[in-house]
Amino acid sequence: MDLTVVAYIVYLLVSVGLTVWVARTLSRNGRIFLADVLHGDEKLADAVNHLLVVGFYLVNLGFVALYLSQEESVADARGLFEALSVKLGVVLLVLGVLHLANVYVLNRIRRRGALDREPHPPVPPQGWTAPATGA
Repeated sequence: MDLTVVAYIVYLLVSVGLTVWVARTLSRNGRIFLADVLHGDEKLADAVNHLLVVGFYLVNLGFVALYLSQEESVADARGLFEALSVKLGVVLLVLGVLHLANVYVLNRIRRRGALDREPHPPVPPQGWTAPATGA
């Protein structure tokens, strides 16, 4: 079997495995975060979590498929490891950037919701009173 084909197989197995592992981890641990962002609405948090996971799979698996091709053939074991390290490194960087983008957006939504939930004064300020002199 050609080493290029071996590189493709190993790349697909590791990339898809990493994508599934990251998606499951984010889904499991992100549910609590989403419930807080969405003010405790568990059903909405589950729905948003599911939609985020589906989008995560589509983007990552699409990228893995597009990044599969390689112009040069792999001649030896060293070339196999070099090709795999570049491809898997890029996939890991894309996974990390997408994760950080998700967390950033959700944290912005969470902060905005926290500001809205802060208690407001019961009565707006009525004016200013000068301090008493001689006190």
